[in-house]
This record gives sequence, structure tokens and C-alpha cells, in this order.
Amino acid sequence: MLFLLKLLLVPTLIALVTLAGRRWGPAVAGWLSAFPIVAGPILLAIALEQGAAFAAVAAANTLVAVLAILVFSVAYARNARRGMPRAMLAALLAYALAVAVLQAVPLPLWAGFPAVLAGLLVAPYLFGPTPEQQPGAGREANDLPWRMLAGAILSLSVTYAAASLGPRLSGLFAMFPVMSTVLVGFSHRANGPGFAVALLRGMIKGYFAFAVFCVALSLLLGEQAIGTAFLLATGAAMLVQFAVKWWIGAPQRASRPNAT
Repeated sequence: MLFLLKLLLVPTLIALVTLAGRRWGPAVAGWLSAFPIVAGPILLAIALEQGAAFAAVAAANTLVAVLAILVFSVAYARNARRGMPRAMLAALLAYALAVAVLQAVPLPLWAGFPAVLAGLLVAPYLFGPTPEQQPGAGREANDLPWRMLAGAILSLSVTYAAASLGPRLSGLFAMFPVMSTVLVGFSHRANGPGFAVALLRGMIKGYFAFAVFCVALSLLLGEQAIGTAFLLATGAAMLVQFAVKWWIGAPQRASRPNAT
């Protein structure tokens, strides 16, 4: 059952987000992909294999790893006009440097959570000018299996290596930007840099819920059964996810009476 969880759940969730993005656009895809659809199943597998205490530490470090994802996103956005390969290389190098810093300077949960919230608020202002979105010349239908394969490889590799990596590195690598690299890379190639940057902006809006998920999970794993902890943390994340969505749409709702 654990093997099937690692092998099938993450790729299936990636496929659903990809199809939703093709239907509703990059902002929705980014918002959905920031939900813990990759790190959540990985942390669940780690908890079932390594125990609740191990997973609690891993979840706290997964939270802090959001800072590395923000560094990845800013680096990609600022290099997007240079083409997908160069932007991806710059983003991955920036991410690796950020992970090295986070590994060397650990942040406790009480400090990591406000640091992540501050990073989420500041990061969009560091993106620079957004390239104009270009109509997709043809979204490549054959990229979906590759996206799913990337998710499966990440899930299997991180969970199998958890015992040797330890809880801190397991938590950091559970947040490897698989959604960013796969979704943004393929989208950039098919639809241009504007689409890719819009996707990254949508992801940042979704990471508020992800941060709440990690904090709740890290705290609950010490008090509740594993299944209960994950259910409660997921419920908290969903509430925040839809609250952020409502907050983002508030200016548009307020302007509708004036438009009529």
C-alpha cells in the first residue's frame, strides 16, 4: 500500500492540476499546485514509515523550505525572458543555494512560520516586470506523462532516502520544486514566458495554505494519530486556501457595482 501511495497518488494529483490549468489558465493552476499535493503525500509516507516524531520535524523543515521555493520563483521570473533552459538553470541554482543556507542555519517553527509569511508577501514585488502572455501555439498533449513521472520519481526517492537523510533534509527535499520545474518548464516552452510567470504568481498565492498545513501537521503529530493529524492539517489548509481565494477576488467583486 505504501508503494502504491508513493507511485500513484502524487502523479495523479499532478495530472489533475495540469488538466485544471489547461481548462482555467495559469493563475488557477498555480493556486492549485501550491496546495500540498506533492509534499503532503511524501510527508504521509515518511510518517507511516519513520514515525510521527520524525515526520513532525520533517514537516517543520518543509515549511521553511518554502523560502527556497520563493527564491526559485523569483530567480525564474527575473530570467524568464532569456528562455526556459536559462531561466530554469538560474532558478535551480538559486534554489540549491537557498537550501544550503537553510540547512546551515536552521529555523525553529516559531521563527520559520513568520519568516515564510513575510517572504510570501514580499516575493511578488521582486518578480520584476511580467512578460506579456502570448497565445499558446499548441499546448503539447504529450507532456502529461512526463509530469506524472517526475512526481513519482520525487516521491519514491525522498521517502526511500528518508532514513539516511534524516528528518531535516527529508523535510527540505519534500519541498523540491517538482511542480514548479515541471509545470512552469513545459508551460514556458508551450505558451511563452508570460504564461510561466503568471503560473509562478499563482503558486505564491497558494503557499499561504501550504504554510498553515505544515505548521498544523508539525504540531498535531505530537498530539494526534497520524491519520487524524493529516486530516486536520489538510482541513486547515483548505480553509486558508479558499479564504485567500476569496480575498484575492474581493477587489473584483467590489468593482462590479461601479461597472454597472
